[in-house]
Amino acid sequence: MPWLASAPDPPTNQISPVLVEQLANSLKTSQLLTPDSEGYADGIKRWSDAVEKEAAIIVYATSTKDISTTITFCRAHAIPFAVSGGRHSSNGASSISGGLVIDLRKFNKVIVDTSNKTVTAQGGAVWRDVDEAAGEHDLAAVGGTVNHTGVGGLTLGGGYGWLSGQYGLTIDNLLSCTMVLADGSVEKASESENPGLFWAVRGAGQCFGVAADLTFRAHDQKNQIWAGQMVFPADERLEAIVEFGNSLVATTDGNSALIMGITAPPFLKGPAAITTVFYNGAKEEAEKLFAPLIALNPIKNTTAEMPYCKMNGVMNHAVDYGGRKLSKGASFVTPLRPSFVRDLVDELRHFHHEVEGTRKTILLFEFFNTAQWCKIPKTAMSFANRGNHQNAMIGPFWSDEASDSACRRWARHMAQQFNTELELVRKERGLEEIGEYGNYDGLLASPRRIFGANYDRLTELKAKFDPDNVFDKSYSLYVGDSGLI
Repeated sequence: MPWLASAPDPPTNQISPVLVEQLANSLKTSQLLTPDSEGYADGIKRWSDAVEKEAAIIVYATSTKDISTTITFCRAHAIPFAVSGGRHSSNGASSISGGLVIDLRKFNKVIVDTSNKTVTAQGGAVWRDVDEAAGEHDLAAVGGTVNHTGVGGLTLGGGYGWLSGQYGLTIDNLLSCTMVLADGSVEKASESENPGLFWAVRGAGQCFGVAADLTFRAHDQKNQIWAGQMVFPADERLEAIVEFGNSLVATTDGNSALIMGITAPPFLKGPAAITTVFYNGAKEEAEKLFAPLIALNPIKNTTAEMPYCKMNGVMNHAVDYGGRKLSKGASFVTPLRPSFVRDLVDELRHFHHEVEGTRKTILLFEFFNTAQWCKIPKTAMSFANRGNHQNAMIGPFWSDEASDSACRRWARHMAQQFNTELELVRKERGLEEIGEYGNYDGLLASPRRIFGANYDRLTELKAKFDPDNVFDKSYSLYVGDSGLI
């Protein structure tokens, strides 16, 4: 098979005990860990074990000042560093071998301003923190689709979520943020203050600095929602589910959504199609809307009314921390061909057979109403993935480190299948070129594919705000670099 080989680990950088002590003494409130510190092992854990690396220093930052101090110290002593929020990136950007990690997980306070209907989250908050804080006041912010992802990481890369059909992307609801830049300076960014920086961070923020806090527009969410999961045998129900997803996108407004996951749960012999469903309204209305899906007789059905703050936890169990995994993004347009999805299911079966320990692998297809985020021009922010298309995520899970390279190659192979189908459909329907959602890209696609027409302006702003490419763990924004790995 075209999937089987391996690559050497990068060289390890050493940091002297003298420098470690100097940095520890310069921090005001933050905690510093080294490999012999209690809690170090937990400090290097990541969402995917495949990108866990042994840092020489972990700084649990608890203030904007200490983030700035750490950055300037690293630069002065040529210490490479990475930044970690929710620890979710499967491309390894939040980990480093031998260098320093600025870990924001203890910098996670959330403030809800009910009079102005805003939510401000510190850079280390995860979406559960925001959902629960906002929910206490019958408010909601546009987050993602699971609640253990970091607020900063998801936002800086765009942010599609259950409320996007009604209110747009997460970045469309970002009012301002505080960024710690490559020179250690602290800058507020909004439409009225540092608008160039604000344009850049809404889509490419990880390339420009550390988000110390982010302020979002919140929305009234007084009513309960209807949501949950329905599980079907893919061999029998796949085509009908895909057709329902196509219909949902075409005939409903933004208060409903569906994500279809293809995986192999232990209680079925073959693959399952697991639909995670969402309706921002009453159970009776929801069950009428989703009646064609319910009529397919799911073998499991967990749908129920619940507060919105619980929605982003519905899928957590399928993509929780631990184990070797990655995500790779792709795009598709509706109506999606059921026969194409059936071919992908066959590819998944073959993968299970060829590589042991991969049965938790999942293919995700999002069916969201696109109208709200399409109201904003693609050039209004650095994020370029807007359009009347949907996101897919290819998520290989595996158990053996020896399979790392094979699984990464399979993810690329599957992404190419999506791209081939997308190009065929795009040309048939006369659609514009469609790129890829960067937050799902665990394999670092070309930055031009991620940022499209916004790439050139991004390189100019990168040269202004980070001319030495200090924030270099993600996409290359330097003219002449391919950005490919």
